[in-house]
Amino acid sequence: MEQFMAMLNRNKNKDPPPSKLLDLAAELCRDLQSSPPSLEKLVGAMMGCKHKMYFLTNIHIVRACVFVHIRNGQHDAACSLLEHCKAEEKEELVQLWHEVHYQRDMERHHKDFLTPLQKFRCRKRNPPPISLCPEGLKTRNHPEEVRQHLYRFAAEVTANPDKEQREELARAMNLQPAQVYNWFANYRRRRKS
Repeated sequence: MEQFMAMLNRNKNKDPPPSKLLDLAAELCRDLQSSPPSLEKLVGAMMGCKHKMYFLTNIHIVRACVFVHIRNGQHDAACSLLEHCKAEEKEELVQLWHEVHYQRDMERHHKDFLTPLQKFRCRKRNPPPISLCPEGLKTRNHPEEVRQHLYRFAAEVTANPDKEQREELARAMNLQPAQVYNWFANYRRRRKS
């Protein structure tokens, strides 16, 4: 840690900072995960210097910063950091985004954990920003033409197809038989209500 602080002070006017400094910071972030006070001191030093955005290109540093913000109850700061960081591991950044919101929900409702349904609802209420998912949010919905074909089959043939019909529909639309089964089960449930 002392070596990092000395190197940070020596290089405070170099732009960009030497890669050795960034590598050392990432290594320290990994090593100090089990020591929150030391990690907090390290994160404070990195976020307080003018090289902040260079540090935020490394996923280990981003993860440590988010951990410190969550620990201090600074959920908005953690979200802002994730939104503006330049790390390339987008999937991991999305997971961190969700983790921030899970923690916020647990604190708000005084819970120690969330059920899978509560996590699902939390993700729906707090979708990640476009900067974390430039290709857009992934949906589990079937394409429009597949849905139209299934609706047509339900209206014209049956809303409760047998195993053979489901397998034939699955082959025709390049789906798994279980997907067809679930679509019809959900369709019948929606019609009842």
